[in-house]
Amino acid sequence: MECTVRWHDGMSFIAETGSGHIVAMDGAPEAGGRNLAPRPMELLLVGTGGCTSFDIVMILKKSRQDVTGCEVKLSAERAAEDPKVFTRINMHFIVRGRSLKPETVERAVKLSAEKYCSASIMLGKTAEMSHSWEVIEA
Repeated sequence: MECTVRWHDGMSFIAETGSGHIVAMDGAPEAGGRNLAPRPMELLLVGTGGCTSFDIVMILKKSRQDVTGCEVKLSAERAAEDPKVFTRINMHFIVRGRSLKPETVERAVKLSAEKYCSASIMLGKTAEMSHSWEVIEA
């Protein structure tokens, strides 16, 4: 996996991923940014949510569950001093579908957290991770 990140101006940066996609990042105004794009640490959290959601949908589909939606709300705390790593991350999954088996959803969340989601397992080295979930009938 590769990417290139280039300083644009002020405290904004443009990244080009190895798959050819463009991502903008910017700093907060108090750090010289113009608040035009997400912060890099926000994107790290976003990527983690995408990684784990991808796993959960794939696991549910392979388990022949009629999943119609998956959303994860992440909340994170960071260390007060540099390096301001994530110290706590909570993920709350809202899974929608028809006749979903709660034990299968629970298993999917657990498998993602413990085996498949590289991003959350990596962040779990510095952050206390917690997971919760709910099923909504579609």
